[in-house]
Amino acid sequence: MTLHLVDRNPTVTPAQMVEELVPPEMFHEVSFDSYIPDPDEPSQAAAVQHAREFVAAVDKLVKARGKKGLFSRKSAPAQGVGLYLDGGFGVGKTHLLASIFHSVPGPKAFGTFVEYTHLVGALGFNQCVEYLSNHTVLCIDEFELDDPGDTMVMSRLLTELSGRGVSVACTSNTLPGQLGEGRFAAQDFLREINKLSSVFQTVRVDGPDYRHRDLPPAPDPLTDAELVAIAEADPTATLDDFDALCEHLSKLHPSRYKQLVAGVSKVCIENVHPAANQTVALRIVVLADRLYDASIPVLVSGAKLDEIFTPEMLAGGYRKKYLRATSRLLALSRFAAADA
Repeated sequence: MTLHLVDRNPTVTPAQMVEELVPPEMFHEVSFDSYIPDPDEPSQAAAVQHAREFVAAVDKLVKARGKKGLFSRKSAPAQGVGLYLDGGFGVGKTHLLASIFHSVPGPKAFGTFVEYTHLVGALGFNQCVEYLSNHTVLCIDEFELDDPGDTMVMSRLLTELSGRGVSVACTSNTLPGQLGEGRFAAQDFLREINKLSSVFQTVRVDGPDYRHRDLPPAPDPLTDAELVAIAEADPTATLDDFDALCEHLSKLHPSRYKQLVAGVSKVCIENVHPAANQTVALRIVVLADRLYDASIPVLVSGAKLDEIFTPEMLAGGYRKKYLRATSRLLALSRFAAADA
């Protein structure tokens, strides 16, 4: 019997959301030593050094906090340190962020920007601050702002936690001073954006997308018959119509997408075509991130995976999100081709 994502309706509790704030499986074993800088891109080796220095600064804060605790529990904690790794897609920023996570003492948390905003929504702001305030480090991957509400929430959260001694490491494709640019009236939120900028030391990481180095183009779409045969041959593969899947995603909170694809070996999608609008496209971005985190191959019929986001979408304020999602979907399609 073929499985379908549209038949799944997972639930996620706040406790599960907290437990899942760890690096994706593909980054469980990474380290600074396993990061291989491109010799033609000196910023990559420099980023490794900055990341190591960040870890050293966190260790120093943790030791200082422990010594103060011996004498006075009322001592105000030292300000947390911040590191912001900015660069293009596929240059190893998430690898470095996970390496930071593995190198610092706990309690600690690792999640995407979206996962943290979902956590605030599930726990409430004050409870979220109280829970995270005993952490040594928050690692925030793909720090991007989609609306003014997220700007305010994340600015307040990071400012509050940094003041309590929590250090923050982030990756993004947008410099802190440009957060929200092209998406909403950023000038109306300049004060909040500047608060975020003041938390971080910004380090640029340049280079080509490693997911496309010396690799052929993405495989051509399969026929519907080929796709069905692949799905039917694998009891843990799923098969869905593109429009039906997009409709199903609209009924699920994005915090549930990770559980939606849990335990799936392959995702097969029929009749792929360009997304109807930005709302649909942004849901696909979140799904692509969760599939990539779990290294789940993607096979499709219909249009190519690099045709989901229209030229108009790629020219707008969410351009970087769509390009990242395309990069990841193409990598997952190559996983599928390699397994064939």
